[in-house]
Amino acid sequence: MNSSIKPKPVVDPSPAPCCGSAHDHRPAPLVDACCSARHAASEPAAPPPDAAKARYRIDQMDCPTEEGLIRSRLKSLAGIARLDFRLLDRELIVYHHLDDPQPITQALESLDLGARLLEAGAPAVALPPALSSRVRAQLAVSGVAALGAEIVAWTSGQETGWPVLALAALSLLSAGLPTLKKGWIALKNLTLNIYFLMSLAVAGAFAIGNWPEAAMVVFLFALAEAIESLSLERARQAIKALTALAPDSAEVQTANGWQRLAPAAVAVGSRIRVRAGARVPLDSRVESGHGALDQASITGESLPVDKDVGDPLYAGSIVTDGVVEATVTAAAGDSTLARIAAAIEQAQAQRAPTQRLVDRFSRYYTPAVVLLALLVALLGPVLFGGTWAGWLYQALVMLVIACPCALVVSTPVTVVSGLAAAARQGILIKGGAYLEGGRLLKVVALDKTGTLTRGRPVLTDAIALRDTAVERALLIAASLDEHSTHPVARALVDGWRGRQPDAALLAVTDFGVLNGRGVTGVIEGQLWHLGNHRLVEALGVCSPALEARLAVLENAGKTAVVLFAASGAAAIFALADTLRRESAPAVDELKALGVETVMLTGDNPATARAIADQLGLQDARGNLLPQDKLAAIVELRARHGAVAMVGDGVNDAPALARADIGLAMGAAGTATALETADVAIMDDDPRKIATFIRLSRSTASILAQNIALALGIKVVFLGLAVSGNATLWMAVFADMGASLLVVFNGLRLLRK
Repeated sequence: MNSSIKPKPVVDPSPAPCCGSAHDHRPAPLVDACCSARHAASEPAAPPPDAAKARYRIDQMDCPTEEGLIRSRLKSLAGIARLDFRLLDRELIVYHHLDDPQPITQALESLDLGARLLEAGAPAVALPPALSSRVRAQLAVSGVAALGAEIVAWTSGQETGWPVLALAALSLLSAGLPTLKKGWIALKNLTLNIYFLMSLAVAGAFAIGNWPEAAMVVFLFALAEAIESLSLERARQAIKALTALAPDSAEVQTANGWQRLAPAAVAVGSRIRVRAGARVPLDSRVESGHGALDQASITGESLPVDKDVGDPLYAGSIVTDGVVEATVTAAAGDSTLARIAAAIEQAQAQRAPTQRLVDRFSRYYTPAVVLLALLVALLGPVLFGGTWAGWLYQALVMLVIACPCALVVSTPVTVVSGLAAAARQGILIKGGAYLEGGRLLKVVALDKTGTLTRGRPVLTDAIALRDTAVERALLIAASLDEHSTHPVARALVDGWRGRQPDAALLAVTDFGVLNGRGVTGVIEGQLWHLGNHRLVEALGVCSPALEARLAVLENAGKTAVVLFAASGAAAIFALADTLRRESAPAVDELKALGVETVMLTGDNPATARAIADQLGLQDARGNLLPQDKLAAIVELRARHGAVAMVGDGVNDAPALARADIGLAMGAAGTATALETADVAIMDDDPRKIATFIRLSRSTASILAQNIALALGIKVVFLGLAVSGNATLWMAVFADMGASLLVVFNGLRLLRK
């Protein structure tokens, strides 16, 4: 199937004459494919209307803590329409209604997070490695100094001596300054985040004389952040590996011969050449040559795909064998690969439902724990006895535990890992809302043509009548249909070529097209007609025996074509849209997941039933116009719950828009699907529907695990702190240890 989304004919719902389908292939009117905004729970994918766009690089924005600080700072500015954060790229997109973005720039600069405005269209700025040699050296010095302070304090019995103070100060200056700096920024902006709470705890520990422990806490916090940065870099590289595949030059035919040019400088319509072992630089269409291409990075297909003249090539795919010359069909910025990259970036910017829930919870949880710590410091000595310093220490421990860093960081890492895992398999998910929503699906409604079937008819039967040889009848029929452009005619000609590859077609004179019925022409002095049931009846050659044969074929969901001369019918040919070999396993996998499958098609009920019987589908609905498919989605949702619609045609657009999740098949090379679908399956493999649902369920499971881990660890250590049995060391392990656990757990999705 051509993987572009194209209009499919809608079957005329009027009754067919006499005994079956008339196979009238009149073009259907196109339906308004405007996608409705049905996902009220998800953030809008499209930018706010009439909003200007400002793009910033934030050098020190590498976790949701900085995101929260920036949101808090910018929400008070008038004219801000929306903020899109791309934490993995350390970029912020601000949609605004200001004449000049200068107020935004000034607000970001006041946070001192290394913000700078990027030019429109500028490429993403390369990020430094997570652990530079300088950071490694600082961590080493801090660790040695903190350990030295502990040893000196333990051997001398004095935690406040000058040697201990000197070593603690060295540890703090080596690795703790970034934390203290961010803590000061948070204080200025009245934000309770981990940096403010950690800075307050370290300052309190110094104030009550716990210098060695303050130094060790600073070192452990810096070390945990470094490990977390390495983990996030892994997720970042997984995304980059999916989108940075296009080569930096293209071999282009010019007036001076073949030359190497940057892909951005190559115009649409140019001719390029790609040799074995090279990547395709731009979306194009083969003009000459033959090659096998590995397009796993685009479609997720595991085996190379043979490409001949007329076949599409996708930027980023690799020619594994052969040499092809092709005509460029899309500029570098409009290629399938570029659209995938843009879609993944946009997906990262949208917060998933779980992330929004966690954010709301954190707004109340952190202040509540800080208030509890204050009460412990003030009321502990009064109610339970002990020293003020001892209870102040326990309050400081609670401050370190208080920040829900693990809780907040768990969701974006898990969601991005899930998006990357899906994209590796050729499934482009347009946001965390859809990644999470797949697990809720109860019904999957499948279009037939182009989704479950190949979308083009093939010759399945050739039946000779009277004493005419089958090969002779097929040759006459192919000679007539060679002059027609109808899909059924092309399929019959292709069927003849497959059976008689070395034969030549016969000459046809007085050729004519009988609209909606067939064709006619003279071959070797004899007048022949080739057409459907309507033509047979119109010419009065329909007999009970012929009708019985036609009824058998049509009830099997096939299109019957009759060849006849003045003396009567000579042969019957049957053509049908054949099932994809992946369709039956796809339906079986969905059933195994407990998801009901329904087929919705504009084809006639007999054809729909024939295909459904091959797939074991109980619910197959035919003769559906676009509005009928839409009504079916509404009815299925009311009866069963969340429903997905899977299709590849313009006529499916209203149903795709109304479903809880719309999945577009064969989206590679198709701008419409990549821009409007919730989930785009890049190739034509319907088994990936079940893959998407399984990945959604795995994502939900890991999200639940992460939330349970983060909250469970907090509860345990808060209990220890309230009872006076926790230390600052334990608090750091509780907070950053939990953060690392949930990050590593979320990264497991990359292996899915």
